Amino acid sequence: MSFAPRSPDDIVALIAAHPLAWVASRDFDATPLPLLAECDGEGRLVSLFGHYARRNPQVAAFQADPRALILFNGPQDYVSPTLVSNPVWGATWNYATVRITADIAFVPEETDSALRQLAAHLEPEGGWQVDAMGERYDRMIHEIVAFRATVTSCEAVFKLGQDEADSSFAEIVAGHPNRALARAMLDQGDRPRDAIA
Repeated sequence: MSFAPRSPDDIVALIAAHPLAWVASRDFDATPLPLLAECDGEGRLVSLFGHYARRNPQVAAFQADPRALILFNGPQDYVSPTLVSNPVWGATWNYATVRITADIAFVPEETDSALRQLAAHLEPEGGWQVDAMGERYDRMIHEIVAFRATVTSCEAVFKLGQDEADSSFAEIVAGHPNRALARAMLDQGDRPRDAIA
């Protein structure tokens, strides 16, 4: 059974909905950072855009060696046998993850753009904007540096019940308390969508 996403769009959608990733350098240091997906004309992920505090030791680490491991987690949760009427069904864990290797390049001239794009992505339209910080923003931006992580490989695992019998799948989707996981399960297959609220 393949747990691959249906298309590259699924990877981009996971990153958009769950932008906080672990960014690990070759020295095994890691920082959680929100990142934005950048795509080519066909919608395929080509890079990630983000920013670091300049004082973060990973800035120097990536200047010395740009290779990075970047890990995203999407919807995930334990699936209890109590959700399924089959008496011999076993517990499992469903999840969607993306593992990216990339080369990081710092782009200090794009720091303002990185902060504005991230705020625009996370805030509802008409919501908070960085300009609301006034002079504090002008001081803060000098302590931050933008980067672009060019994707060199991308592996995604969307283990979301594709291997379940239709009846067990329907019971899990209908009864699982994590509704985001239930929606993700439905999104990954050709199952009837009437089981989800």
